[in-house]
Amino acid sequence: MRIAVTGASGLIGGALVPALQADGHDVVRLVRRTPRTADEHRWDPQHHRIDPSVLADVDAVVNFAGTPIRPRPWTRGYKDSLLRSRIDSTETISEALAAAATADPDRRRVLLSASAVGYYGDTGERPVTEDDPAGTDFLAQICARWEASTAPAADAGVHVALLRTGLVIGRKAMLMQILGLVFRLGLGGRMGSGRQYWPWISLRDEIDAIRFLLTADVTGPVNLTGPAPVTNAEFTRRLGAAVSRPTVLAVPGFAISLALGEFGRSSVLAGQRALPTVLQEAGFAFTHTTLDDALRAALAGG
Repeated sequence: MRIAVTGASGLIGGALVPALQADGHDVVRLVRRTPRTADEHRWDPQHHRIDPSVLADVDAVVNFAGTPIRPRPWTRGYKDSLLRSRIDSTETISEALAAAATADPDRRRVLLSASAVGYYGDTGERPVTEDDPAGTDFLAQICARWEASTAPAADAGVHVALLRTGLVIGRKAMLMQILGLVFRLGLGGRMGSGRQYWPWISLRDEIDAIRFLLTADVTGPVNLTGPAPVTNAEFTRRLGAAVSRPTVLAVPGFAISLALGEFGRSSVLAGQRALPTVLQEAGFAFTHTTLDDALRAALAGG
């Protein structure tokens, strides 16, 4: 297959591109800077610009473009960047794919477009599947509008899957870098009540799920999460055990909210017990079925 990838320099994109190449695929990386290699092509999602010829002969696009969500206060400008970067990039890709599909309707085309489990908002202890509705907080509404931006491609007959990714567990993941340092210093512990669910997935399974969905007969939302989500209290206990450090210094919810504002309330103190129902029903087999498995792989360099 000829596959275009946006966000190829990020955590997931950086691991996905070599995996696809190892599978024998021809990978095109879409970049916003001047291309440096023959497999890079420039695009300008902010102004909805992309050379139509770039996607004319691709079989699939994996779209992970967007401003990273960071543990920092959310100013109005930053929130606008989070939203616009996702909408602009997804609309640009979807419209270009729709044009390619209209010109060549007999060719099967796939769009795997990033989203997040934040789509569901804070769902407490209730198990969540792809059939559940969107939440009402800012992150949930970003995800809803992000996913809706794929409509031009879907309307043109492109097979669109919406990747609602959980917390990715990998050595270079921001989550692991920050928490790993804190826990190695013996300063780790549950955050807030600790009862909020953190739906994790190993980086290996994230990449393998994307590879699987390129050819699977699956469209619509897909939860990219491990089969056994855990609470924050359990997550921190398991991470502490993995690095042989105590986890007794709980961080009060008010302190997280005061320091990180809306990010803290939406991404740290809230949670989703999201289950990978669609993936499992489609026949996907996880490599890391428990958090312990995923943590061991990440700490070993995976």
